[in-house]
Amino acid sequence: MTIDLDAPLTNFSHCHEGIVSHLDSFAQLSALLEPAARARAIAQETVSFFRAAVFEHHSEEERELFPAVLSSAQPGEERDKIANMIEWLTQEHRDVESLWKQLEPALKKVAKGQDAAIDGSAIAHLVTKYKAHAHFEEAEFLPLAETILGRNGNHMAALGLSLHMRHQPRFFGHI
Repeated sequence: MTIDLDAPLTNFSHCHEGIVSHLDSFAQLSALLEPAARARAIAQETVSFFRAAVFEHHSEEERELFPAVLSSAQPGEERDKIANMIEWLTQEHRDVESLWKQLEPALKKVAKGQDAAIDGSAIAHLVTKYKAHAHFEEAEFLPLAETILGRNGNHMAALGLSLHMRHQPRFFGHI
């Protein structure tokens, strides 16, 4: 900024323009803090949730549900169809988990309030892929699994008991 010695009041006016411009930016701060806090909260919740819920869900399906349905399916076309579905669903689990592992480091930074570049298209891809995966399981696999396991009440009961036991708190102590 050059100082006009012949118009000293103009110099003060120009200073006010800069001050007012900075104050206008400062006035936006409180409105920006709420979305920033929300972003940190969403990132933290997602980081905690994804490993505890999604990875565990995939593991449980692969350890309990998929083997139970496959072993109860009738040999031939039904078993082949189930085997193909299980192979597809398991690969989707790995794909979603791989996408998550790429996003997780940046999300952990955001959760801590640190600057991080977040790939919005990668997030959208993971969300879209998982929603399609869940829809396929709900609409195709689980109804067929229910039919297959439902033919023998013992199979459904064994699966239910196994899942129940896995989700019960473990008590250590004297009986």
